[in-house]
Amino acid sequence: MQFHLNGFRVGDPTIEPARDGAVRAAMPDTVDVLIIGSGPAGLVLAAQLSQFPSIATRIVERRAGPLLMGQADGVACRTVEMFNAFGLADRLLREAYWVNETVFWRPDANNRDTIKRTGRVQDTETGMSEFPHVIVNQARVQDYLLDVMRHSAQRLEPDYDLEVVDVQRDEAGDHPVRVTLRRTDAARLDEQVVVRARYVVGCDGARSRVRTSIGQTLRGDAANHAWGVMDALAVTDFPDIRLKAAIQSASKGNLLIIPREGGYLVRFYVDLGEVTPDNRDEIKQATVERIIRTAQDILPPYSLDVKEVAWFSVYEVGQRLTDRFDDAVAADGTLREPRVFIAGDACHTHSAKAGQGMNVSMQDGFNLGWKLAAVLQGRSGIDLLRTYSDERQPIAQELIEFDKEWSAMMAAPPKDPTHPEAGGVDPAELQAYFVRAGRYTAGVATRYRPAMLTGEATHQALASGFPIGTRFHSSPVVRLADAKPVHLGHAARADGCWRLYAFADANRTLLDALCEHLATSPDSIMRLVTPTDADIDSVLDLRAVLQQPHREVPLADLPALLLPRKGRHGLIDYEKAFTSDAATDIFDERGIDRERGALVVVRPDQYVAHVLPLNAYAELNAFFRPIFRLH
Repeated sequence: MQFHLNGFRVGDPTIEPARDGAVRAAMPDTVDVLIIGSGPAGLVLAAQLSQFPSIATRIVERRAGPLLMGQADGVACRTVEMFNAFGLADRLLREAYWVNETVFWRPDANNRDTIKRTGRVQDTETGMSEFPHVIVNQARVQDYLLDVMRHSAQRLEPDYDLEVVDVQRDEAGDHPVRVTLRRTDAARLDEQVVVRARYVVGCDGARSRVRTSIGQTLRGDAANHAWGVMDALAVTDFPDIRLKAAIQSASKGNLLIIPREGGYLVRFYVDLGEVTPDNRDEIKQATVERIIRTAQDILPPYSLDVKEVAWFSVYEVGQRLTDRFDDAVAADGTLREPRVFIAGDACHTHSAKAGQGMNVSMQDGFNLGWKLAAVLQGRSGIDLLRTYSDERQPIAQELIEFDKEWSAMMAAPPKDPTHPEAGGVDPAELQAYFVRAGRYTAGVATRYRPAMLTGEATHQALASGFPIGTRFHSSPVVRLADAKPVHLGHAARADGCWRLYAFADANRTLLDALCEHLATSPDSIMRLVTPTDADIDSVLDLRAVLQQPHREVPLADLPALLLPRKGRHGLIDYEKAFTSDAATDIFDERGIDRERGALVVVRPDQYVAHVLPLNAYAELNAFFRPIFRLH
């Protein structure tokens, strides 16, 4: 973490100095971005936009205050990677339960009325991420993001007790979206507030009024299978109560056990069976006593004594999706600038079994946030905003297809070897599918197709371990200036900057020439996109990884661009150059061409945008010119 760039200051360095006028005030008449809903998607988006003091952002929430008890709990490896960019990973990992292994139980062949452990696997594949899959209550996840907002220069806080009544787009002036809000607090009940915004983002859940306002509909079907879920403090002799456990009973239904943070709390997903028109009302009204009793019926020969239930709910599995995540297509079918967006449950819903809902929603917010910032700061044109729906809608569709398969397998009874004609799922098949699906459950399966922000794989062989369109897979390196072992991907912050990771060629001539070109050439894309009064790394942040051991590289031998002078004092940034880690050589681990090196271009949301030769100046310019407005 770097601080003191623009002068020494005391206190917590994670709390930014408040910008002038950053005091909580009444809702203004106009804003740049109005976010509707303070769930996971809305708060990631707000946390991202809070990093840009010049962007007037407000987030409204119909609840009276922050969420106290959330339903979601699984935080995928990819989400922890994203949280690290906000400076939250250490805090999250300290509090959360780490899902290290998953166990599988099925009916005992000698007594099918009891269950027996049949498998035990590592939860996430070794090397998939430097971070684990963890469990923490959604309310705590949202607390972390609220702190990012509060500590930003904007001092951003949600405006509670406000629900959206109407969203109208009339194209008038610079703030063409008119939003009518209604107060829900007793003191001002039903009082209306009207705000005009440049952009509106609906993160207002599956019953989204913002979605309705742009003519989008959630399409899909429920799976007609019900689950009860409870967070409980219990005493049991079940030996795997502190491991994630998928349990299939012969006739009493299935059970998924997810240990919770704190060492004692456990979440139980309890199979309540098929939902029919005749029993739907009965299932919806299922009591916590029924959920407990069903769990107890599934677990023999083990006992379960529930002492306290912190929370419970009953739901039907359902996967639904909208056709678009924005209003870029008008009612008459003509294309227009997108001004209203939807994210999270407002545009896609998932079951809880694959742990996708909250994670995918937060990735929506992360994808959109930096794009809105780039357009509002004048760095990019409106075409950048069209990429949000184009990228995220197909990803949601892929995840829903996976979720359907996984949910169906979790709900199916186990095959009975003595009655194969009865059907069901082979428990061994369930375990094998879990292992194959690991990239989805870890959140790292997303791959964006070639488009405006994703290049073609022409030069992919230069860095085969950084597939274009996938998230940047970090690896250990050593920071040259202070010999500190770090992860290369942790250089990325949620600051809207693009990263250029230059992996040196064998004799470093191409790397040095690249640095000279970017620093001095009139055609340098870095100079063309960086405002004249800004630090050289404020838009494109160049980092270099050298092949020699760190003790063999004198700091003075680095090109000047890798020791840039920044801030009002012209201080030197010593954190731009790295070397391979002796134990884990990043060139070997990520398939970097040692002779020619490689330039890996990474987007602000941590996805690999392109892989290029170090001397491909024209291709680098050609890639960035449609994205940025040049100075």
